[in-house]
Amino acid sequence: QVHLVESGGGLVQAGGSLKLSCELSGRTFSNYAMGWFRQAPGKEREFVAAISRGAVSSGYADSIKGRSFISRDNAKNTVTLQMNSLKPEDTAVYYCAAKVLTTGWERWANLYDYWGQGTQVTVSS
Repeated sequence: QVHLVESGGGLVQAGGSLKLSCELSGRTFSNYAMGWFRQAPGKEREFVAAISRGAVSSGYADSIKGRSFISRDNAKNTVTLQMNSLKPEDTAVYYCAAKVLTTGWERWANLYDYWGQGTQVTVSS
C-alpha cells in the first residue's frame, strides 16, 4: 500500500516562498512519476507540476511556470515543490500524487494512482 505525506504548507505573504515536500512509503519510489495538484475553495483540482520517475523530464502549469521548481530525491523517497513569488491566487490545498509510469510525466489528475492528504498553502496580500 502506497502512502503519501505532504508537508511544508503554511501562511506566507505575497511575494514570499514556500517549499512543499511529499514522502512516499510502502513501495519503490523510483517506480512512480510524481505530480503536484492544488484545489482552491469552490474550484476543481488543478495540475501544478509533475516530474518523471528519473527526474529526466518535468512539466508545469502556466500559472506557476517560472516561479516554481519541482525536484525529487529517489534516495529519500521525496518529491519537492519550491514555490517562489507567491500570489494570493496560489492559495489552495496542495496535493501530491503518484503514478506508475515508465517514462515521462502526467498532468491529468484522474490518471494518478495514489494521493496524499494535502497541505494548506495560504498567501496573504
